[in-house]
Amino acid sequence: MISETKQQDSNFQYFYKMNTESEIRKGFLPSSKKEVEDLEWDQPDVIIFSGDAYVDHPSFGPSVIGRVIENEGFRVAIVPQPNWKDDLRDFKKLGKPKYFFGVTAGNMDSMVNHYTAARRLRSDDAYTPGGVAGFRPDYPSIVYTKILKQLFPEIPVVIGGIEASMRRLTHYDYWKDALEPSILISSGADMLIYGMGEQPIREIMRLLAKGVPFSSLKTVPQTALVIKKEDHLPLQKLWKDEILNSYEKCLADKKLFTGNFVVFEKESNKTEAARLIEPSGNSMVVINPPFPPMDEKDADRSYDLPYMYMPHPRYNKKGAIPAYEMIKFSVNIHRGCFGGCSFCAIAAHQGKQIVSRSENSILNEIEKIMQLPGFKGYLSDLGGPSANMFRMKGKNMEMCHKCSRPSCIWPGVCPNLDTSHRELTELYKKVNAMNGIKKAFIGSGIRYDLLFPEWNKNAGRAESDYLDELIKNHVSGRLKVAPEHTSHFVLSLMRKPPFELFRKLKIRFDAIKRREGLNYEIIPYFISSHPGCTDKDMQELADEVRSMGIKPDQVQDFTPTPMTLSTLIYYTGFDPNTGKKVFVARKIEEKRRQKDFFFWYETGHRSPVAGHWKEEAKHSGKKKTGVNKPRLPYKPKNQF
Repeated sequence: MISETKQQDSNFQYFYKMNTESEIRKGFLPSSKKEVEDLEWDQPDVIIFSGDAYVDHPSFGPSVIGRVIENEGFRVAIVPQPNWKDDLRDFKKLGKPKYFFGVTAGNMDSMVNHYTAARRLRSDDAYTPGGVAGFRPDYPSIVYTKILKQLFPEIPVVIGGIEASMRRLTHYDYWKDALEPSILISSGADMLIYGMGEQPIREIMRLLAKGVPFSSLKTVPQTALVIKKEDHLPLQKLWKDEILNSYEKCLADKKLFTGNFVVFEKESNKTEAARLIEPSGNSMVVINPPFPPMDEKDADRSYDLPYMYMPHPRYNKKGAIPAYEMIKFSVNIHRGCFGGCSFCAIAAHQGKQIVSRSENSILNEIEKIMQLPGFKGYLSDLGGPSANMFRMKGKNMEMCHKCSRPSCIWPGVCPNLDTSHRELTELYKKVNAMNGIKKAFIGSGIRYDLLFPEWNKNAGRAESDYLDELIKNHVSGRLKVAPEHTSHFVLSLMRKPPFELFRKLKIRFDAIKRREGLNYEIIPYFISSHPGCTDKDMQELADEVRSMGIKPDQVQDFTPTPMTLSTLIYYTGFDPNTGKKVFVARKIEEKRRQKDFFFWYETGHRSPVAGHWKEEAKHSGKKKTGVNKPRLPYKPKNQF
């Protein structure tokens, strides 16, 4: 252990005063043997292996976990994107850690990173210098863990990050087109931390510091482990236990797998959840309940750590890291999402309850960003998973503690939810008024269903003022929103509001734009081939948005990702809430045809239904943009 950590402000200022690479490196967590030796460590306490390049920034999970461990008084090193194809020297170079190895695939699921919805290999990687692909394997959480277990079988391995988190139980894997067991079984890891990892990693480090053996860490909240079937469950009298169907039973019967998912989703949306036990072969996967959501003080503590806000100097001559370039002048003001969209994993990973930062913490981070090289006065984003959920919570939190609704705003806004936008509007104004800030843009998507009384009965003057402030002072030319579809049936499966609300938003947007003399446009996101969506639905979507004068270019073909409701429907072919069969576009040609409905305006585009060349396309020449680009890599939102 080290006696004390560097103070954030002095560390940050120290970094920018240095003019040699060797001095600059001292501000980062060590990532090479030389850097460890320069610190005169006999060995690190923890070594983290990551599928991403090392960017020391609070939007990059491996860095956050490393800084949290450091903040607890431990020596931590990080090995980014180790070579798994050669003699494994990257896995050996730092030797053994005192306590454990940490393994993460990085800020996003490796398979979404690697493949399109059509299962085609991508040619780039936003988390690698130069955007170059090929610096991580498929399923790094599994590959790295197996290598470490082979080389150092006596050292525990803890896996985490969104790839591991969303595979903590039996899950459907779209790329294998198969039901897979828990990633704990597949990888052989000793422990899994799910969700946002600061609270469990702090507890683990505190227990280890007290001399508790790693093998005894069986009841740490928000962790998962594997025990033998004949063993007794670790004693915890305060927890309720839910026994799930075994992996083998799920393989044999999709309805039993559906039953597991229903329990998983219900417990994931509780603040006081049960412990889940899933038999698998001769073992049992044990998922301990989560920690309560962090309060404002704990959230600030994570963001106020001594990040360098830069990629490690090792990448200076290797090209920009696209994911970092997208967020380096942005600020995350909150985590979590109570939207409950069927295709989204945010709530199951970050939580349904909103965890917001204090105003001081946010403003202090902006002061640091203003010192970054290349900053010219413009913040690219002041947001979160959804831009406008800052400080929203239940009016009576006791009701929230007992609630297991997957969404607080679908099929209607919960009357117990405080949806006031007043504090968020004031925050926007304060940031724009800061010396050195010319404009703070909002790059995160807006949940416009919170803004209109037709859907949210609590919406009033504060929400109207928010929309005015947003459009007048915080739009960079394009306002991003996500109606996702026009079909009422498809939207109901997505847990999204009716398309009529988007029409209302566009009318209001256009009115403000005209009043203020702004040359802005509204950019809707859409999804094709979602379960329940047919060619007829896509034709109607295309006709609808075309009639509104919109040429959709921010579109995404549905990709089934582990442990979401939409993926469950894709795999089983029925809606677990009704038991009714649901049409699913499974074949690649079906998915491609649905996506093609979006691009009637392109030169040479062929209508999937009418089978003729669209006349208006001859005069367009507009190219497809945003197609098959996963949204997550370009807007990292603390997926750790």
